[in-house]
Amino acid sequence: MNIIISNSSGKPIYEQITAQIKGMIMNGALKPGDPLPSMRLLAKELRISVITTKRAYEELERDGFISTIVGKGSFVREADREFVREEKLKAVENHLQAAVEEARQCGMEKEEVVEILNMLFEEI
Repeated sequence: MNIIISNSSGKPIYEQITAQIKGMIMNGALKPGDPLPSMRLLAKELRISVITTKRAYEELERDGFISTIVGKGSFVREADREFVREEKLKAVENHLQAAVEEARQCGMEKEEVVEILNMLFEEI
């Protein structure tokens, strides 16, 4: 599993792990039923505490992305389509919020931003 930890990021390590695994699940790199590395193995690979990987896995399980079976490991769950859509909408909203803040800093009007968004939609 290719997880990159940034010590300079403002996010805690467990959140970085959680976000990257969620991303892999949502973009199809990890499919339902796929096993995740054990907490100990992931901790060893990333050179971090097992407590950190445990916290990341607990959050993933709480959010419905994985299931953990005692003695067998953690596996990607079958996705709830509505939940996945909600997660993607949240990501789009965050990107648009950043774009709006950047546009305001440049002195752009709402109409200009909407025009750019319309052009981008037409290109696709």
